Amino acid sequence: MHQQLEHAPTLALRPRLRGVFSFPDTVNEVSARLVAGGVVLLSALTIALDQPWLIAVIAYGFLARVLSGPTLSPLGQLVTRVITPRLGVSARPVPGPPKRFAQGIGATVSVSAALLAVALDRTSVAYVLLGVLIFAATLESVFGYCLGCKAFAGLMRAGVISPRVCERCGFIAGGRAGPR
Repeated sequence: MHQQLEHAPTLALRPRLRGVFSFPDTVNEVSARLVAGGVVLLSALTIALDQPWLIAVIAYGFLARVLSGPTLSPLGQLVTRVITPRLGVSARPVPGPPKRFAQGIGATVSVSAALLAVALDRTSVAYVLLGVLIFAATLESVFGYCLGCKAFAGLMRAGVISPRVCERCGFIAGGRAGPR
């Protein structure tokens, strides 16, 4: 009996944590493109103002979005709660798993850049990696072309990613046309 009472708060907390640390099954493409625009702006300012410590902020944003979508990301919160609603544009829902995969690639690149700049004082190499982020995020923001989503689709076609990961993405495995 005593053990059950001890673990009761932990059990009650689990569903809330699961809600915080989950990525949405559907993502608003409008918000995703605006977040990508924020990444372009912050990355370009980091390089232009030569402020390598900002790479850690960029890396945190990507890690937060991989773990929780916009929930723990300041940029994600700004876009989804303030900017997108004020635009008066209809939501464009797209599957979440490819977007999460893309955020994971961004997290890998930005964490690598942060480690290079902050821990190893290799700012030039870190800025090259930020240039890669700027390129990919510009494609997403301006043209709606998500490199990470395209990689996700290729991996699904190759059978590396199971169709169960994204049932809405099932069109990819069959090679049929469908939403991005």
